[in-house]
Amino acid sequence: MKKITTATLAILAAALLSSCAGIRYMDIETREPAQVTLPLAVRKVLIVNNVPQQPDDMGHFLQKVGRVASNNVKASSDSIAIFYTEALSQFLAEEEYFDDVLYSHEQLRRDNNVLLEQPLLPEVMIEMRKESGADAIISLDKMVMRTNRTDHFYQEGYVYSGMTAKIESVMRVYLPTIDGQIPAVQLNDSLYWQGYDIQDGRAYADEVLPTREDAMKELAVYAADKMAKVFAPHWEFQNRWVYTFMSSQMREADTYAKNHQWQEAINIWESVYNKEKNKANKAKTAHNIALAYEMMDDMTAALQWAHTAMELTTKYAASDSLDLRRCVIYVRELERRADASNKLDMQ
Repeated sequence: MKKITTATLAILAAALLSSCAGIRYMDIETREPAQVTLPLAVRKVLIVNNVPQQPDDMGHFLQKVGRVASNNVKASSDSIAIFYTEALSQFLAEEEYFDDVLYSHEQLRRDNNVLLEQPLLPEVMIEMRKESGADAIISLDKMVMRTNRTDHFYQEGYVYSGMTAKIESVMRVYLPTIDGQIPAVQLNDSLYWQGYDIQDGRAYADEVLPTREDAMKELAVYAADKMAKVFAPHWEFQNRWVYTFMSSQMREADTYAKNHQWQEAINIWESVYNKEKNKANKAKTAHNIALAYEMMDDMTAALQWAHTAMELTTKYAASDSLDLRRCVIYVRELERRADASNKLDMQ
């Protein structure tokens, strides 16, 4: 039997540690462009409610325990459009993109035909702009809410149910001229809840199904948040990762990265990259450098290093490996961000 000395063990341990790469995840905020690019002259907007109130007996269904068919039930949509438009005005104001976001408390339509869109007439739009001083009007021109609840079983006198609320809405941006009117922006979305139908505030209080009215209000605020991102640049949370090795240099670079001292981290990572012989470690160090340049908003350098990391990864990893999939995902995300950066410059 061959004798393994202490020196041999030390060499094997060092080789093992140098080839092992850990991964540390981090959350970042990225500035994303509006989905609709408004003219730069639009600095003040007015949010208006141009939908009628939905009848209580429209669009709400209940399937009871043991039943196959659903029955039509009533639910009040009173003030739901107000929740939607008020929340939209608040979210747009918080983005601080427009100089001013105004809100009209007036309900412009008094009919009950919620399925029929009635866009603002030119004379109405002109008058509202004149009175408010707004450069453009964002109008909720259609909103239909539907709720569907299914009761599953009873427990200690309470029914356990699942409920889906759906919204179908249309908004338009009215600009100073009719030719400048932006096409309708549609939003169809839904939320789902499950829990016990309890109104006495006692048992199973942490698993309570909301009332249909509360569900519609929550959905309206949720939809308003998504719609705000259509009209204004906004911040989004995203996930990134940093590769870490068991070496003093890599630990030092990671400390700089944790403190957002990206140039200092780059200096060390580039030194490691130039000396590294292990293909996997070299590729992952290239990824770290790409991330650092992204954090410094140098998308050109970030993409170059991300492509380098992907090219190196293809030399040691299988086509379906997790390492290569991570590389592809990151390159695509950087390409998307580079395109988004161009849109942001325009906005």
